[in-house]
Amino acid sequence: MSEYNDKLQMQIIDYFNCGRQEYWLSQIKKSDWGAGQYLFNLLRENKLKEVVGENPRVLMLTNGDELVSFCTYTEKDDIQPTELTPWIGFVYTFPKYRGHRYVGELFLEIERLAKSEQVHDIFISTDHIGLYEKYGFEFYQTMKDMNGEPSRVYRKCMLVS
Repeated sequence: MSEYNDKLQMQIIDYFNCGRQEYWLSQIKKSDWGAGQYLFNLLRENKLKEVVGENPRVLMLTNGDELVSFCTYTEKDDIQPTELTPWIGFVYTFPKYRGHRYVGELFLEIERLAKSEQVHDIFISTDHIGLYEKYGFEFYQTMKDMNGEPSRVYRKCMLVS
């Protein structure tokens, strides 16, 4: 992590392996974003696997007991059905931490995981233009989400050796 992040004592934890799921679930609930509330409900009701596949990871960048940013790394996302996998989803940074590219720390962790799993490409869907390109993602194509709405799909190629 960057020198600034080290000073803030930030770390990345996995929701499912953190030992404090109830606490971190309460922090995810504080997000002011509809998809964040949807993720909260899926986790609370133990239904995340039904939506995104068998081995979901909910990665959280924390600063002590504060949740800075979170996202998922999963087999599926809201672009279904598709053969594309894996996906980054539910990307959120809390307002007081925005503008510092902290979510990039989560993306780097996902890249490490993807490389260890011999993954060639990682996908992310969004309506934003210019947001994920900053992190090395390239526009792949427009696809329809589960509601039939068009969504921009981006891909990051992982050079697996």
